[in-house]
Formats: sequence, C-alpha cells, structure tokens
Amino acid sequence: MRAANYKKALEITAHSPWAQQFWDELVPLKDQVVHHPLFTEMGSGALSLPRFRSALLNFYPLVENFPKYMGLNLAKTRPGRQPGHEEAKNWLIGNIKIEQRHAYWYQDWAMGFGLTLHDLEFVDPPAAMDAVNHYLWSIGRQASLEEGIAATNLAIEWATGEWSQSVVKGMKAYEEQGVATINRHSMAWLRAHASYDDDHPHEAMELIKLICVDDDSRQRAHMAAFKGLEYYVHALDYCYENAD
Repeated sequence: MRAANYKKALEITAHSPWAQQFWDELVPLKDQVVHHPLFTEMGSGALSLPRFRSALLNFYPLVENFPKYMGLNLAKTRPGRQPGHEEAKNWLIGNIKIEQRHAYWYQDWAMGFGLTLHDLEFVDPPAAMDAVNHYLWSIGRQASLEEGIAATNLAIEWATGEWSQSVVKGMKAYEEQGVATINRHSMAWLRAHASYDDDHPHEAMELIKLICVDDDSRQRAHMAAFKGLEYYVHALDYCYENAD
C-alpha cells in the first residue's frame, strides 16, 4: 500500500552562494519598479487623478490574469519526476484561489477611484502596458516551470508587495481631496499585498532553489525574472508619461 503523501509547508532557507547572487542581481531592477515616480507620487497623495485611473485601469488585466499565469505553471509540474515539482504544485494550488480573490478586491480599489466594472472588463491596454501580459502568457505556455515561477511569482509579486507597502499609506489623501472613496473594501487589495505578498517572493525563490539543480536552469530562471521586471518598468514608464 502506498504511503500517504502529506503536504509540507514550504520552508524558507538560507541562500547558497548562487541563490544569493541570483537574488542580489535582481534587486536594482526590482527597486526601479518599487521607487518608480508613479508609485512614489501615489504613496504621497500627489499622483494626478488621470494618471492614477490610467494605472488602475490598464494594469487590471495583469491582476485579473495573474491566477491564469499561475495555472499555466501548475500544468507543467511533474511531481516525483522532477525535483521541486511536488512543492511547486502544492504551493500553486494553494495560492491560485487567493489570487482570484485579490482580483475582486482590485476591482473595489479601482471603483473607489471612479472606474466601473465595465471599464475594467473591457479595457484594452496600450501595447507598452500590455507587453508584460504577453510576456507572462508566453512564459507560461512555452517556457520551463522555473522560468514561469521566476517571471510571475518572484519578479511581479516581489516588486508589487514592496510598492504596496508605501502606497497604502497615501490613500487617505485622495479621500481628503474628494476624488476617491477609501474604506475597507477599496483598501483590501493594497493591504493584502502589503502584508501577504511579503512572503511570496521568498517562497517563489525557495521553489526556484529546489527546481534549479544546474547552471542552465538557474540562468533561465534568472533571465525570466529579469525580463519580467523590465516589462514592469516599461509599463510604468508609459503609464506615467502618457496618461491623459
């Protein structure tokens, strides 16, 4: 009789030299996202309403599709055949539903700033802001599991969790200016990402460490995360410079 295969919690471990270098080399680009003028001004209450609404509207497809990107990665898992795949499967299954819930919370945030559900569901982002979605779809459909996790759950969630921590502090200013409705519903997405997502990049890095057992796989994962952050920066640049 086969022994029961119990799910184990993903343990955060000290980085080996290659993993520490992997992480450290991504920090400068991650910081470009976190400290982008769009988020700096958003967090201080100084971002113009058109820019704010443009960001909320055109980044919605990234949020709404995020659990789908994770689902594409889930389909690649081969537990028992490949190292780290059992852990990745359990982790992805446990978090996909949470990310779906977050999409509804994001809708509440956007509607607090005057957007409608119709606006969000029928948005067609500019190419420069939609490129990150095309990249994540491509990585999810065609690349390896380690590349998918690196681009999605490490790169995107790492930066998002950090900028959320500063932006959440500035939302009251928009209510005081009379341009937004700020309450527990419209703040749920920000508050969740300012706390919940603090663990996700570290957990994603643990999965990469388990899956990547050779230099080639580590290099692929690193490049995927790097490009994911580059696309994030490009989207922010366009949004900040071209909002009406």
